Amino acid sequence: MTRLTCDISMSIDGFVAGPNQTVERPLGEGGDRLHEWAFSLASWRERHGLSGGEANPDGEVVEESLRATGAVVMGRRMFSGGEGPWKDDPRSDGWWGEDPPFRVPVFVLTHHARETVAKQGGTSFTFVTDGIEAALEQARAAAGDKDVALAGGATIAQQYLEAGLLDELQIHLVPVLLGDGVSLFDRLGLGPIELEATRVIASPSVTHLRLRVVKDTLRETGGTP
Repeated sequence: MTRLTCDISMSIDGFVAGPNQTVERPLGEGGDRLHEWAFSLASWRERHGLSGGEANPDGEVVEESLRATGAVVMGRRMFSGGEGPWKDDPRSDGWWGEDPPFRVPVFVLTHHARETVAKQGGTSFTFVTDGIEAALEQARAAAGDKDVALAGGATIAQQYLEAGLLDELQIHLVPVLLGDGVSLFDRLGLGPIELEATRVIASPSVTHLRLRVVKDTLRETGGTP
């Protein structure tokens, strides 16, 4: 079956965004620091319509994830930073303009229905109002034999992990202490969840931890396998 994976950058103290998030500053204060390791990579720049860039082991990790992804699931705030009815959302068309970097179908979890939006480069946004399992089912159908990737935010990752639906975490651990912000794991209501480290790749700017979710521990703590 198609795997559900989550690639996310995180500070040493467990934050995936800084404090005081706003629409103008969606990553909060200091949150951009979590992604600086990727900005100079050729694989990241190409997906964002930019030329040049470095080719190194960090870039190979990014390229590997992009190749493996056949569909994406994200939350409403990841899509636009807004909430409530779409007519009141100042970024109701998303952050990325007419040529988003995904190039696969994207399924956005929201409480507010709207028609699917098709963009350039193979990206489409389908808005799912009936929960995380429905979004995953649609994404798996669209992904074919590739993975479904969770693009965030933290609340969505926590929901899929608690439900026993997440197969793999790839945490890009950045050597910075944000001190406050959005924690990746602070709202988990389960007991201990076993994670198996299947790969570690380190560079001076980031350490890539690939972790398999051990589903037997979820059964023991009440999650759904």
